[in-house]
Amino acid sequence: MNFNIKEAFLIFIRGLLMGAADIVPGVSGGTMALITGIYGHLIEAISNIKFGFIKPLFKGNLKGFWNQLLDEIDFKFFIPLVLGIGVAFLTLAKVVTYCMDVHTALTYSFFLGLIIASAVVLFRKLNEISIKTIISAVIGCILTYIFVSLNPIAANHSLIILFFSGMIAICAMILPGISGSFLLLLLGQYKYMLNALHQLHFTEIIVFVVGALIGILGFSKILNYLLKNHEELTMAFLIGVMLGSLKVPFVEISNAVSMNFSGLLPCIIIAVIAFVIIVIMETKFDYID
Repeated sequence: MNFNIKEAFLIFIRGLLMGAADIVPGVSGGTMALITGIYGHLIEAISNIKFGFIKPLFKGNLKGFWNQLLDEIDFKFFIPLVLGIGVAFLTLAKVVTYCMDVHTALTYSFFLGLIIASAVVLFRKLNEISIKTIISAVIGCILTYIFVSLNPIAANHSLIILFFSGMIAICAMILPGISGSFLLLLLGQYKYMLNALHQLHFTEIIVFVVGALIGILGFSKILNYLLKNHEELTMAFLIGVMLGSLKVPFVEISNAVSMNFSGLLPCIIIAVIAFVIIVIMETKFDYID
C-alpha cells in the first residue's frame, strides 16, 4: 500500500472541510464531500466494508486476514480523510460555537451561501430535468422543511442514548444537505457532545463513534444502491433537501439583524463570498475515482 503524499494531503483537506461542516447545525459534511469530488468514492468505499476479513482471523489465518482487510478497506483514502475530520472536530468546535454565539447573522449568512452554492453544484450534475426529478426535488424540499421546523426534543445523555444518537446523526452527515449536527440538536445531544469533545470525555466519545460506525456501514449500502440505480432521482431529492434546509440560516439571520438594507448588506456580502468559495472549490478540486 503506497501513499501518494499529494493525494493524501488533498484528501486530508477534504476531511477538514467535511469535519468543519459536520460541526455546524444546518450544514452537511456530505455536501462538502460532494462539491470536492469524493462523494461517490466515499459512499462506495464505506459500502464495500463487509467484514469478510473477520472469518480468516477466527481461523488463525493472519495472511488471509490482512489480504482481505486490504481488499475491503481503502486505507489510502480513509486514513487521511478520518484524520482531517478528527482534526476539524477537535480544533474547530470551539471556533464554530463562538462564531455562532457572537457573530450569529454573519456566520449563518456564510452557511446560507454554502448551501445555495452546493445546491447549484448538484443541479449542474443532473443529466436531465423531468417530471420525476422535479417531483423528487419537491418531496425532498417539503420533508426537510418540515423536519427543520421541529422543536428540539428533551433527552437524557445516557450511553445508550448517545449510541443511538450517533447512529442517527451519521446517516445525515453523509447526505448532502442534511445536517447531522442539526439532528443532534433536535435529539438534545449537540451541546453535550461538543462539551465531550472539548473536555475529551473518552467514554461518551467512543460510545457515540461506535454507534456512528454501525449506522454508516448500514446506511451507506442503501445510499450506494440508490446512487448507482436511481442517480437522477436521488440527486434531485438531495437538491430539494438542500433547499428545504435553507430555513435554518434564514431564521437565524432574521432573528439576529434588522431586516433592512443596512442590516442585511453585510450578510449578503458574506453569503456571496461563501457562494464563490464553493464554486471555486468545485472547479479546482480534482475528482478521486
